[in-house]
Amino acid sequence: MRECLVPLSDGRKLAVIEYGDKQGHPVMFFHGTPGSRLLFLEDDEISKALGIRLISMDRPGFGLSDPKPNRTLLDWAEDVNEAADYLKIDKFSIIGVSGGGAFAAACAYKLAPRLYSAALVASTTPFENGKSPKGTMMANKIAFFLARKAPWLVRASYRSTKKMLTEQPEKFMEQTKKGNKHLHEWDRQFLQTDEQLKGLMMHMGEAFRVSVDECVKEPVLLSKPWDFSFKDITVTIDIWHGEEDRMAPVEEMKKAASLIPNCHTHFISGAGHFLSDDEQIWKDILTAILERTKGISANSLSLVR
Repeated sequence: MRECLVPLSDGRKLAVIEYGDKQGHPVMFFHGTPGSRLLFLEDDEISKALGIRLISMDRPGFGLSDPKPNRTLLDWAEDVNEAADYLKIDKFSIIGVSGGGAFAAACAYKLAPRLYSAALVASTTPFENGKSPKGTMMANKIAFFLARKAPWLVRASYRSTKKMLTEQPEKFMEQTKKGNKHLHEWDRQFLQTDEQLKGLMMHMGEAFRVSVDECVKEPVLLSKPWDFSFKDITVTIDIWHGEEDRMAPVEEMKKAASLIPNCHTHFISGAGHFLSDDEQIWKDILTAILERTKGISANSLSLVR
């Protein structure tokens, strides 16, 4: 694993970590909301085996990346453009997971000449009048509502979680095991073992490292108009979504997919939201990215479950 701070033209810095094959095909990874650049406890052996240079970065205000006041989705595309220049990468692929899918879509819209393709994994979709998409699970609806209407309350909750991660990690692990009944059973399987929970703690602890403020602000950003349309995206898009996903409702993503001119869909029966935590699905996502790079049709892929 390799880390650096990318200097940006406005004086901010962007935190980046690289996994996999340092000489491999460059793929930029955008984390969920909240989230961080730290994805794995160790290097990602799947990326390494496939020959992928997996570049994960903290968005502004998360982890070690400096905040950007009043940022927009399209501002992120400018940050990514500068990061690619700094890393001496001409053309690359992108993956956006959950809330990060919105930022991947923004890059697909604005950075088309630099992209081979983009993968939207369990991605959120645009809100209507600031309201969560139809079919969103109640816990997420409440979280987005409170971020807009009572940010002080959400901030206090995240500060409490941050304190527990630091001072009572065992308690956090136990509560996470027991307190996930609102999730689909497919998702709960990824929050059971000590290794899984330690990975979650590392990831979330890094998201909160400097401040929890962005954990409150980004949901509000996602609920605002996106300032671009799916129908205007010209880059090849792969959509990966679980049929049982209620955190980012699958029916809304199916509607969005129908608008994208060059779109390949992978709707996975029985799966929930945490697709990138499943080793086979993660391998399929990365393999599809490589196939797009080679210009091979998705129909030639054998994605066996």
